[in-house]
Amino acid sequence: MSDLHKSFAKAKLAQLPSEAPLASGMDSHNEVDEDTSSASSTGTVVPSPTRQLFSRPTRESNSTTLPWTDFFAQELFLTQETPTVHIIHHVYLTPPGPSGPLFIMHHGAGSSGLSFAACATEMRKILPNAGILSIDARDHGQTAVKAAPPTQVDQVELDLTLSTLSQDLVFVVRETQSRMNWDSLPDIVLVGHSLGGAVITDVARTGELGSKVLAYAVLDVVEGSAIDALQSMEKYLSTRPSRFPSMTSGIEWHTRSRTIRNRTSARVSVPSLLYEQTTPDDSSKPWVWRTNLARTKPFWENWFVGLSRKFLEARGGKLLLLAGTDRLDKELIIGQMQGKYQLQVFPEAGHFIQEDQPVKTAQVLVDFYKRNDRSALVLPPKVADLQASAAMKKGAGETSPGSWKT
Repeated sequence: MSDLHKSFAKAKLAQLPSEAPLASGMDSHNEVDEDTSSASSTGTVVPSPTRQLFSRPTRESNSTTLPWTDFFAQELFLTQETPTVHIIHHVYLTPPGPSGPLFIMHHGAGSSGLSFAACATEMRKILPNAGILSIDARDHGQTAVKAAPPTQVDQVELDLTLSTLSQDLVFVVRETQSRMNWDSLPDIVLVGHSLGGAVITDVARTGELGSKVLAYAVLDVVEGSAIDALQSMEKYLSTRPSRFPSMTSGIEWHTRSRTIRNRTSARVSVPSLLYEQTTPDDSSKPWVWRTNLARTKPFWENWFVGLSRKFLEARGGKLLLLAGTDRLDKELIIGQMQGKYQLQVFPEAGHFIQEDQPVKTAQVLVDFYKRNDRSALVLPPKVADLQASAAMKKGAGETSPGSWKT
């Protein structure tokens, strides 16, 4: 660069303000993941004076955990006593506003209620009076199962049968209603991912939550492909890390392996999947999985056999949201051709659709509710009512004062 160019550049730089103005209204959670286009922020980011403009963000800063309080209004611990077990169900809740619906979310195997955290926030942006109830299934997240006294057993026998999980969901909904002092349940939309899809379909089919269930949505699970995938599940679990040196490394593994393709989702959901052992088997890697997926193998087939039939038979609006059309089995292909349910495909998402694409998933779920909202339906009048109305008008015309003859 010549001396003339240098002096010209210095003169221009001297005229610039010493600090760049801050952008207003920026949401710190809308991060752009380098592996996905699912981030919801499209605005120009103006860096603050304290940030290094051209430095690459460290993995540590990109993988710090996000608290559940950024996504839900409160958490509830609901106690259930049975003759054999004592269960404390844990749920995340944002209560619905006046006349607002309640979306009840059930996660997949090995996951937690925070799998729907990012999606729940986006849903509230679109439909502010919507309520979200996202549960931790038994032996997942913070839901704890212990032997009922006076039984003295160190470890309760694992029970994750479909019927048990369905009964748990019904109990949680009713107990939440009681805890929140709701006179009646609001209109309900059931939403389930993977295993959760099988649970909410079973609940919808039994009708145990009554007529308040408007509709149900199943995310990325169908009977045929799910049963086929079980054959390779053990191999997948054998290749997955069994422990991590830190929570940050756990989040990094999920995003690097593209198990979760949205970093914000991973930062809020992954912390609920791991815990730090007080006396670890490997002191260099003290963080382990809360749910041992290998132990759930005896229940895998029970979860999914008959799912397609139940999905098509249950009452209410039906939505199937998939990451690819190759997941459809024969029964669902026929049902789709007959118009029995709504199908939405997100080819850019992985298995965790609601985490990979929280904005798009939220929009689809809200639109799905609106299409099934009974209060918004305007039904045509019955023929008998039209005839009665016409007769009344005719009678009124014959006896009106203006028609009297004197």
